[in-house]
Amino acid sequence: MAKSNERTLGELIKEVLKHHRLEDKITETRIMSSWEKVMGAHIARYTDRVVIRGHVLTVYLRSSVLRNELAYAKSKIIRMINDELGEEIINKVVFR
Repeated sequence: MAKSNERTLGELIKEVLKHHRLEDKITETRIMSSWEKVMGAHIARYTDRVVIRGHVLTVYLRSSVLRNELAYAKSKIIRMINDELGEEIINKVVFR
């Protein structure tokens, strides 16, 4: 049985990531790697980058038409990304 002051490897990793402010970068990487799966190849082709700050996902797109279309589906996109990640990470999406 573990002593109360002992932590699991997962807890230590989370602590190190938080201490070095790497959590957002890892989450960005997870989102970017699943972006095409979640949004489809057509949308992924027009995506320059995906950035997360706090719980806000900013998506940089090369198409103003696509940007306008996706603006109408923000809540659906948030739900799909959170479902793919298996946790509630995103609560707002901004398209630029």
